[in-house]
Amino acid sequence: MPDDVVIDMPTNPHNSKATVHRFEPADMTPPDRARGIASLTVGIPSSRKNRPPDGSSPLPRWKTPEFIFYYIVFVVVVPLMAWVPIRLSSTTNANYPIFRHQLKPGWLFGREVDNSDRQYRAFRDNIPALSLLALIYLTLQWIYARSAISSSSTIPKDKIHLVPYVIFFATLYLIGLHGTSTIKILTILTVNYYIGKGLRGSRIGPLITWIFNASILFANERNEGYRFSSLHPSLAALDIFEGLYPRWHINFNITMLRLVSFNMDYYWACKSGSLEDRDVRTTQKERANTPHPLEFYTYANYLAYTLFPPLYIAGPILTYNDFLWQLRRPQEISLLSVMRYFIRFLICLLTMEFILHTMYVVAIKDTKAWVGDTPLELSMIGFWNLIIVWLKLLLPWRFFRLWSLASGIDPPENMVRCMANNYSTTGFWRSWHRSYNLWVTRYIYIPLGGTKNVAVATLLIFTFVALWHDLSFSLLAWGWLVSLFIVPELLATHLLPQSKYGQYSWYRHVCAIGAVFNILMMMTANLVGFVVGTEGVLYLSRQITGSFEGFRFLVTACCCLFVGVQLMFEYREEEKRRGILLRC
Repeated sequence: MPDDVVIDMPTNPHNSKATVHRFEPADMTPPDRARGIASLTVGIPSSRKNRPPDGSSPLPRWKTPEFIFYYIVFVVVVPLMAWVPIRLSSTTNANYPIFRHQLKPGWLFGREVDNSDRQYRAFRDNIPALSLLALIYLTLQWIYARSAISSSSTIPKDKIHLVPYVIFFATLYLIGLHGTSTIKILTILTVNYYIGKGLRGSRIGPLITWIFNASILFANERNEGYRFSSLHPSLAALDIFEGLYPRWHINFNITMLRLVSFNMDYYWACKSGSLEDRDVRTTQKERANTPHPLEFYTYANYLAYTLFPPLYIAGPILTYNDFLWQLRRPQEISLLSVMRYFIRFLICLLTMEFILHTMYVVAIKDTKAWVGDTPLELSMIGFWNLIIVWLKLLLPWRFFRLWSLASGIDPPENMVRCMANNYSTTGFWRSWHRSYNLWVTRYIYIPLGGTKNVAVATLLIFTFVALWHDLSFSLLAWGWLVSLFIVPELLATHLLPQSKYGQYSWYRHVCAIGAVFNILMMMTANLVGFVVGTEGVLYLSRQITGSFEGFRFLVTACCCLFVGVQLMFEYREEEKRRGILLRC
């Protein structure tokens, strides 16, 4: 996790006389370059360079005999990978009665649907309600903005006038979601605000901020959000109205990141001395790193930031500086770019529906209905569970980012690559939950020393990340495994640098072999952390490696992964030819 992992947006051409800066977040490809397979790449800040390739990329290999062989392998293996879980989900499967009770009536192909994942079910079942809420929010925001502009003697050059509306709507939003627990949330927010404001530029400010917020997370987990009656019997009446989602402390993990962001950004603003109110902030990196004059770190702005309705539930995560710059220097997000992003979201949603209606791998995993399955079948159960984990996180993040874009605030894109299009451990973590990665880099990695202290910083970061997600052994084991699995890649990069050996024909194939082991390690770590836990991974490992059939499958799987990695390599070279650089 290098310290330059924070990816900045390109500075877009703009009219120096304008106060609104045009930016298209969903598709920033120059029209004459958005051709070929690389046009499928998700557009993110700084991924597209408006300049011709520098000629360092090799000639395309797509039509070479080597890659024609890879295509043959691809068209045979990929359909097989899909067919195996579909067959395991058939009513003729001997294990079907074991997991049948997990299935519900579906709407595709007359099949049942595996809606057994509780986390995704909470989002899937509420998509209509959330869509209606987003529409109401956007409509009221438009009405409020029009009335605010019409009542003003001059046309405002910023969107600071939206702050009261955001706070008002957010308060109603919180009351509907969490009921009287809104009092607890506002109390914590207020205490954190006065910690930051009271300590200003004091060196103990960041320490007290971290201690307070870490203590709140642990207390929330241990007391399950507290009940008023446990604080004092006379407050028991406040426990009656719990709202639609009483477990407010689950979402508070995301809010905690914003509390730290405000206090740290204010601390650095105080340390910066005299601050000029600079004119333009059009890139994400500039907005995050440039402090505001101290008078802009107000309680009202703080509440609008921490409780911003489109991003409150699940993110993506935005720093305070970035959020406020987008209010002070609004960016015009075109309707076309928002519609393109909506189409991407819709395609992903339909893909998830197809998987849940045809592959019941979550139900199979939860009920351990894999007795008698072959190594190939066991591996596909694990693989497709990881795909579902990726999709179940991607869909809420993209929904809420879509809502935020429509409201005029552009947060980072969380998922840049498909889970199955990753071979680098460090690259994977740059593309997975990217806004969280940017937050961790800014507020933990760089303060711990960055590249000067990589090993210790990485271990501490992934320990924090694991505990932040959940106070469980499986996630703690996941964090330590990830830290361990990064080491081989760092060593290989140091011993076999591309700058020294990249011109040799064998170098690409050696890198592909290393990437195969990287993929196996990443899949193992994520199966431990998010799918079957340590016991489940040990069982799957024994079944796959405990026989000659399993060993033969493992060798075959590694050969198939080698082919997949070669295609990933060439796809990234194609991106470079198109002027796209994602670094993941």
